[in-house]
Amino acid sequence: MSSRSYGLGHAAQSLAAFGAHKEPMAAPDVDSIWRAHGSFVWRVLHHLGVKPADVEDATQEVFVVVHRRLHEYREEDKLRAWLYAICVRVARDHRRRLFRRRERVTDVPPERVVGPVQATAVENQEALQLAEKLLAALPDKQREVFLLYEVEQMSMSEVALAVDCPLPTAYARLRKARERVLEHVQRAERRGEVP
Repeated sequence: MSSRSYGLGHAAQSLAAFGAHKEPMAAPDVDSIWRAHGSFVWRVLHHLGVKPADVEDATQEVFVVVHRRLHEYREEDKLRAWLYAICVRVARDHRRRLFRRRERVTDVPPERVVGPVQATAVENQEALQLAEKLLAALPDKQREVFLLYEVEQMSMSEVALAVDCPLPTAYARLRKARERVLEHVQRAERRGEVP
């Protein structure tokens, strides 16, 4: 619809033209990036395989890198892609350190304390476990594209930038990931594993 249909006419067009000539945005600071994207970083690290007990530390590592490298950042509209790339490196380094770290193995696992359980909570947990199992079955490159597009709802151009591949390749990875997820869900339904 044109601005004239609202009775705004020339004034609205002038305001629109004025908005097109706005000054560049001020550089974001670490605190504003944390507030706007902290939960995104948390989810990405979890989906990249960082254990729940270690996600908080890995998130802190990401924001230490952001603090150190923020002066190098120039593309305001590509912030989530930049953060994702940092998350990939931090998660990779974290997995390497975990591989080297020795954990104590015991004969008896710790007793798990479970409060009152409701059927819905159990179904939600089972659904979450199935989703994590489905995602773990995807090849890394397909899982990255699937998570960024389907879960984080990034645009496909942002996804391609974040995973450093051409746009058609990102679309191909998404298509293959969707096919594999659907195949795994159908297989799980046949076995009665779907809540």
